[in-house]
This record gives sequence, structure tokens and C-alpha cells, in this order.
Amino acid sequence: MTSAAWLRHDASFAHDVPGHPERPERLRALEAEMDRHDWFGCAVSDAPAATREQLLAVHTAAHVDAIEALCARGGGFVDGDTAAVAGTWDAATRAAGGACALVDGLLDGRVRTGVSALRPPGHHAEPDRAMGFCFFDSIAVAARHATAAHGLSRVLILDWDVHHGNGTNAAFHGAADVLFISIHESPLYPGTGPASDTGSGAGEGFTVNLPVPGGSGDAAWRSLAEHVGAALVREWEPQLVLVSAGFDAHRDDPLATCTVSEAGFAGMAASLRRAADAVGAPLGIVLEGGYDLGAMTRSMAAVLPVLVADGTPATEHLDVHPLAERALARLAPAWPGLAAAA
Repeated sequence: MTSAAWLRHDASFAHDVPGHPERPERLRALEAEMDRHDWFGCAVSDAPAATREQLLAVHTAAHVDAIEALCARGGGFVDGDTAAVAGTWDAATRAAGGACALVDGLLDGRVRTGVSALRPPGHHAEPDRAMGFCFFDSIAVAARHATAAHGLSRVLILDWDVHHGNGTNAAFHGAADVLFISIHESPLYPGTGPASDTGSGAGEGFTVNLPVPGGSGDAAWRSLAEHVGAALVREWEPQLVLVSAGFDAHRDDPLATCTVSEAGFAGMAASLRRAADAVGAPLGIVLEGGYDLGAMTRSMAAVLPVLVADGTPATEHLDVHPLAERALARLAPAWPGLAAAA
């Protein structure tokens, strides 16, 4: 068994909107950094395109058809932030397909961890519309692939992109088989993800929104990942853990004001790795945002050794941040075991 996988594809570079912050240089810089580290031992492979069936497990047929038709016409703006070109269709379907292929490798036992590092990102794409630089919600498509193709009944997604993953939130709002956790700066685009949004219907309690104020750094983000995110992994015992890994909470990122460091991202990864190992769940990373090239590449380079290490990361003492204390109190009715664990 290869210990780790890295999914990528040259199609990612064809989604190129001049002057846009979500640009091909993001992946060129990231792949150059990974190459300098010999890809941390990951087996690098090309991502397949997602099938229409995989996309339709999350998105409406009207949405899928509209994006395909827009790209076939040569592209255009979906909204003020989100534009397609002719190459966007192949790039976006491979971004979703790469995440699904990563899930296949994790659940077939071919790898125990890995990264799907393609673009455009996905977590803002709602079931019926593109927005926020995103066309298809790759991590949501991958999670649904895990339940539909592999029969899983418990998939956990933690989104540490600085912007709320409104698309993933919407995709699983009424679902009890996917637990969605989002740590995000608020107020900030897209303006969703209040702590009071905890899901609906059968999915009540399975949406966990953890907004943080601007300027929040390692202490807050790491505590929320450890004392809430990792605690929920241990409590719910998911069969698969996926991370929507944006690196725009970094202190150098131009699109937000949080102050997370490379060590902070590595620490969050270590919390999730410890918890996933404890419950026997494979752990996969899906790239989202991150717009300062140096911050993004250094942060991923800090996370990879945590993922691919042979042993589980050593336990660390982390003080419970007040934001985590308040979150645990809010979650107690739905997750009483968390209070006991804390």
C-alpha cells in the first residue's frame, strides 16, 4: 500500500481568468514547493473528471447543464466574483473527480491519507448555483460518493478555510450521514455560517458552525480544531474524515484578517490526525482557498509531514480557548458526550 496520494491535473491551469486572485499561479507555486520536498513521498497521479452521476448527487441538473453550456460558449461571468472560461468545465469536473478518486483510494485501502490539490475550489458552490470562485462543491461531491459508492453512513468534513463553506453547509443541511464543521472568520464573505445554524430536519445537530472574529490566530483556531472538531471525531466515530483545506486564514493572506501561522495549520492537522487514527478513519485533504502564494505553499508543506508520518502525532496540551468553551456549551444538547470529554 502506498502511504499517501496526491491528485492533480494540468486541466487546473486552463481555468485562467485574467486578473483574478484565484489564479493558476496558486497551483504552480504549490506544485513547485511539493516538488522541492519530493512530494513528501506521495504517489502523484492525474485526477479523473467527475461523472455526471457524481455531480448530480449534490448539484441540480439545471446547474450542471448551465455550467457546461457556459463553458462551451467560451465562458463568462456567473457573478461579480466568479467567471468561467472554456477550460473551466474540465478543470472544475476534475477538481471534483480528484476528490472522489482520493476517497476511492482511502476507502479501498490503497492509501491511508492524501491530498486532492486542484482548482477551482469548491466549497462555496451551492447545489443550484456557482459563487465565490467555485463551480462544483468538490468535497461535498466526494462525501456523497463515499456514501453512495462505498456505503458509508458517517462522513465528517471539517472546513478550515477562512470563508464559510456555504455550499457544503447547504448540501448536507438536512443530512445525518455527513457531519459538517466549519471554522471561519465572521463577519466575512459569504455572510453565512452563524453558530445558530445547526442543520435541519434529520440533520439537526450535524452542522457545526464555529465563527471566529477577525484577527483570530493559532490559539483560537487550534483550540476549535482540537476541542470541538477532533472531539466530534472521537464522539461520532466517522468512517472517513475530510478537510476542506483553505489556507486563507494565514496572517499573510490578503482576503481576510485572521492570523494563523504555518505551525497553526500543522497543529490543526495533528489534532485531526490523532482523532482520525483513534477511531480508525482515513484522513484526506481537499484544497480550497489561499491567495498569498508563499503562505499557502509553506502551510501545505507544514501540513504534509503530519499527514504522511508513520506514527500518530504526539499528544499536546492545548488550553481551551473561550470560543471553544462557548461552542462546547452550545453543542451540549446535541452532543452531550462532548461536555464529558472536555
